[in-house]
Amino acid sequence: MSKPKNEYINREISWLHFNDRVLQESADKRVPLIERLRFLGIFSNNLDEFFKVRYATVKRIVDAGRSGKSVLGGEVAKDLLEEITKNVIQLQAKSGKILTEIEEELEKENIFLINETEVSESQTEFVSDYFYKQVNPQLITIILNNLAKFPKLKDTAAYLAVRMVLKGEDKFGITEKGIQYALIEIPKKLKRFVVLPPEDGKNYIMMVDDVIRFCMDRIFSMFEYAEISSHMIKITRDAELDMDNDLSKSFIEKISSSVDNRKHSDPVRFVYDKSIKMDTLRFLKDKMGIEETDSVIPGGRYHNRRDYMGFPSLGRDDLQYDKITALPVKDFNLNGSILEQIAQRDYMIYTPYQTFSYVINFLKEAALDPKVRKIKLTVYRLANNSQVAAALINAAKNGKEVTVQIELQARFDEQANIKYANQFQEEGIKLIFGIPGLKVHTKVCFVEREEDQGLKRYGFISTGNFNESTAKIYTDYTLFTAHAEILKDVNRVFDFFEVPYQITKYKHLIVSPHYTKTVFTKLIDTEIANAKNGLPAYIKIKMNSFTSYKMVDKLYEASRAGVKIQMIIRGICCLVPGVPGMSENIEAISVVDKFLEHPRVFIFGNNDNPKVYISSADWMTRNIDYRVEVGCPIYDEGIKQEVLDGFSISWRDNVKGRVFSDKHDNAYKLDNLPKLRSQFALYDYYKEKLEG
Repeated sequence: MSKPKNEYINREISWLHFNDRVLQESADKRVPLIERLRFLGIFSNNLDEFFKVRYATVKRIVDAGRSGKSVLGGEVAKDLLEEITKNVIQLQAKSGKILTEIEEELEKENIFLINETEVSESQTEFVSDYFYKQVNPQLITIILNNLAKFPKLKDTAAYLAVRMVLKGEDKFGITEKGIQYALIEIPKKLKRFVVLPPEDGKNYIMMVDDVIRFCMDRIFSMFEYAEISSHMIKITRDAELDMDNDLSKSFIEKISSSVDNRKHSDPVRFVYDKSIKMDTLRFLKDKMGIEETDSVIPGGRYHNRRDYMGFPSLGRDDLQYDKITALPVKDFNLNGSILEQIAQRDYMIYTPYQTFSYVINFLKEAALDPKVRKIKLTVYRLANNSQVAAALINAAKNGKEVTVQIELQARFDEQANIKYANQFQEEGIKLIFGIPGLKVHTKVCFVEREEDQGLKRYGFISTGNFNESTAKIYTDYTLFTAHAEILKDVNRVFDFFEVPYQITKYKHLIVSPHYTKTVFTKLIDTEIANAKNGLPAYIKIKMNSFTSYKMVDKLYEASRAGVKIQMIIRGICCLVPGVPGMSENIEAISVVDKFLEHPRVFIFGNNDNPKVYISSADWMTRNIDYRVEVGCPIYDEGIKQEVLDGFSISWRDNVKGRVFSDKHDNAYKLDNLPKLRSQFALYDYYKEKLEG
C-alpha cells in the first residue's frame, strides 16, 4: 500500500501549532484575565527559545548549502524557513490583537496600561522620580552614527532604536543627513511593569519602555533636535553550544566558554516595531548584517512579551487562578520516616496535585540517617535556592558517600548547573559530568542503607526534574520504591555513567540509548499480535512530544493491524491521526491548561492485563538515541490503577483538550458528555482518595 502524502507533519511546524495552543489560552475568556496575560508571556518566551534552537538549527542547514530533507521530514530547509517566518508573522499579529482585547478587558476592571503620552499631571512627579532613582542609573545609551563598529546586541534583550532629526549642525558637529541614531538598552534587571499610585479606585501601570520615552528629552538634552522618536527592536541569537577541542580545558571550562560564546553567535531573528521609519530600519539591518535567511518579523510597539509572565497581581485574586494546596498522599506520613514507609510498599506522588515535600524529606532523612552509606542522584534542572542541593551537601558533611550526575548541557540552565557543580565539588561531593555524545536526562535517586539484614536500597524515579519550584506548575509522577531489583537497575545506570562503553543489561528499567526503541517496539508488537488474534489490543501514551519517525511508523503499523491507540501529546506531534489506511485507529489530543503537562506514561493493553510505565523520555530521536533516559514499570496494583485513572481523566477533557487531525486547526474536543476539565478533576480525584 502506498503511503499518503501527509504521512508526517514537520516538527517545527507542529511546534508552532503547539505554541498556537498556548496563545489560545490567552484568548480564552474562561481563563482569569491576568492569567491570560501570563499565557501571552509564555507564548512569547516559547517563541524566543524556538528561534534560538529550532530555527537556528534549520538555518545552519541552509548556511551549509544542504537541503535537509532527510532530517526535516521531507521538507527543504530553505522553504521551511520561509514557512516558519510566514507562520510566526501570523501568530505575532494574532497575539497583538489578543493583547489589545485583554487591555480593553483590564480597563473594565479599572486597570489601565498607559503610555508616555497619557501621564497625568499628578503622575508626572512619580514617573520622573522613578526614572531618576530606578531606571536612569542602569541605562546604557549608545550614539551610533560615528561608531567604527556597531555594538553587539544582546540575545533577546530589548532596545529602543532612537531617531533624532537635528535642527542643523549642533555643538558636536553632526550634520550627516540631519539624522542622529542611538540605541537604549533596557536592562533585564529592571521590572518591566511600573505600578503607579492608584487614583480614584483606578490602577495605572506603565511599561518601563514608556517611562524611558517620557524622559527621553532628559537623556538627550545635549542634542539640538527638531523631533525625536523611538521604536523597539530585538534580535535572537543561535543558542547552539559549540564546544572546543582544547584538551587542556576541563569540561566545566568548555561549557562555560560555550555559554559565553552565545553572546556573539549569529542572529537568527530580528523583530522590530512595524511603525519604525524605513531609513532607521535600513540603517539597523545594514549595520547588524541581517541577512535574507534571517527571520525579519514586524511587530508591535512592545517586544519581549515574555515579561507578561511577571505581570503584577495588584492584589486582584479574582483575576488569577485560585491557588491550590498540594495534597499529601493517603497513608504516606510526611512526619514519619519516609524510608521506613517505603520499605513496606511503593508510593507515588503526582505533583503539583500532591506535595513535592516527600522528595525533600526523603533526601533530608537520608542525609541525617547514620545507617545511610551512599546517596546517588541525577541533576538536570534545580531550583534557584534548591533544597535538594542543600540536602545533598548536608549528606556529604555527615560523611555520606554522595554522587551527583549533573548535566552541564541542560539547555538554558548551563550557568546554574555550573554554579551548583562548583558548589558540590567544594563540599566533597563526587561529580559525574556525563557521557561524550549523550545528554543525561534521566531523573533517578539511589540510596544504600546498612541494616540488620544487610544492605538495603531505597530510591525514587521520576518523569520530571527534582526542582521544588517547577513542581508547583509542572505535572509529574515520582515513584518511591524499595524494590530490590528495580534499584539494582538504577545502580547499574550510575555504573554506566562511569563506564559508558560497557553496555549494561537491565531486568526492569527501560534505558536509553540502548533499549528504549527495542523494548517499546516489542511491546507494540505484542499488541499487534493480540489484535491479529482477535484479543483485546490497545496502547495509551502520554508524552510531551512525539517526533521519532521510526516510532510513528510503528504506531501506523499497529493501527493498520487494528490496535486502538490513544495519545495525549502536549507539544510536537509528527504523527497524523485518523487517516484511512494509515492511522484510522489512532486518536490524539493535547491538553494545555493551568499547569504544564509533563509526565511520560506508556500503557500497553497486554490482553487486558495492562503493563504501565512512567519515563523521563519522550519518543523523540534525541531521547531514544542520544540521551540517557529511564523508563520504569509500575508493579503496585493500586498505583497502576491511579495512573490508568489519571490517563482516563485527561483523555476525557472536553474543556481544555484539543484534537490533533490532518486539518492542524487546534479544534477543541467536543462531545455530548458532561464538561470535564482534567487538571481540576485530577485534583478532586486525589482529594477524594485522601478523604475516602
